[in-house]
Amino acid sequence: MPEVIFPIDVTKQMEEQEIPGHNRWHPDIPAAVSVKPGEVFRMECKEWTDGQIANDDDPSDIRDAYLERVHVLSGPVHVEGAEPGDLLVVDILDVGPLPEAEWGFNGIFAKENGGSFLVDHYPQAAKSIWDFHGIYTTSRHVPGVKFAGIIHPGIIGVAPSHDMLAKWNEREAKLRAQDPQRVPTLANPPTPDYAVLGSLRGAQFERVAKEGARTVPPRENGGNCDIKNLSKGSRVYFPVFVDGAKLSVGDLHFSQGDGEITFCGGIEMSGWIDLHVEVIKGGMEKYHIVDNPVFKPGPVEPQFSEYLVFEGISVDEFTGEQYYIDSTTAYRRACLNAIEFLKTLGFTGEQAYMLLSCAPIEGRIAGIVDVPNACCTVSIPTAIFSEEIRAKLPR
Repeated sequence: MPEVIFPIDVTKQMEEQEIPGHNRWHPDIPAAVSVKPGEVFRMECKEWTDGQIANDDDPSDIRDAYLERVHVLSGPVHVEGAEPGDLLVVDILDVGPLPEAEWGFNGIFAKENGGSFLVDHYPQAAKSIWDFHGIYTTSRHVPGVKFAGIIHPGIIGVAPSHDMLAKWNEREAKLRAQDPQRVPTLANPPTPDYAVLGSLRGAQFERVAKEGARTVPPRENGGNCDIKNLSKGSRVYFPVFVDGAKLSVGDLHFSQGDGEITFCGGIEMSGWIDLHVEVIKGGMEKYHIVDNPVFKPGPVEPQFSEYLVFEGISVDEFTGEQYYIDSTTAYRRACLNAIEFLKTLGFTGEQAYMLLSCAPIEGRIAGIVDVPNACCTVSIPTAIFSEEIRAKLPR
């Protein structure tokens, strides 16, 4: 087993860990550990809410979760010799749940506390617990399904430079100012509330807590991209913006559907991840990888041969208004069409919604050139259902 350079005790909050991690992006968060190029190492990760969600049937913890707390990340890791302009090469060698926490959760966040992709249809909180059986998972809250997970980190990224952080905060503040009272918010501002900043203390902590970018969206540094195929065997090329790169990882998912549509969206879990790192000197200029990471998917994923595919177009489901090549509206309509069908199989709307967020469904932009409608699809593998449910599928 690789050396565990970042251990986690699931009974303790992140700032109480032997090596505390962080839940903001900022270049001045000190590196927690250091590695050399070529090294292989293991990092343990807490689930993204830092222990706020219980393995029970009560969704009130989803409803009342403190979103200022998320996401708790393991790191940063200083990679010796990495400098701005380089590429940090990260291989995901393996990833899995911690043996003392072989379960995960999914939830629909309430409209007034984060919301979700289908927030206007499902404004109330809901929760499903998923138990792990080797590579498979089942849920007492979404009965009749079983599938293999594509275990992956929802978040993996490097630290921004000071200039990049300022750009993030400026552009997101402008967006938020367009409708500052909107619920859910258009963007999450920096806030010192519930900030965890590694070993920082005192005046430095206060400054960084007020400036640090929230980990909710993906950005140029990678971050919360929630790419379900970024699993074991994958390789990621990260642009480096600060000395040492300051690599961090967390928000592990046992499984996830494309889009992670419930927001608390994959099967969230505490786990471990084995990584290998290298540095390509001057790689950003050489390969023109300057704004966002690039990755090669690994060879490991469940194999399905039959799908039910649901289409959606860019027409508003409430008003009938026609939008121009709007892939967000089209994907929302595809999801809603899939949910309506799943109701005929005996699922509630909430169960169907969480299933689309948890199972390895494939989301696609099918067409984005035929004015005025974009067409998006949601493909559900039929093999995830029990034999009884499969017997109800159209032939």
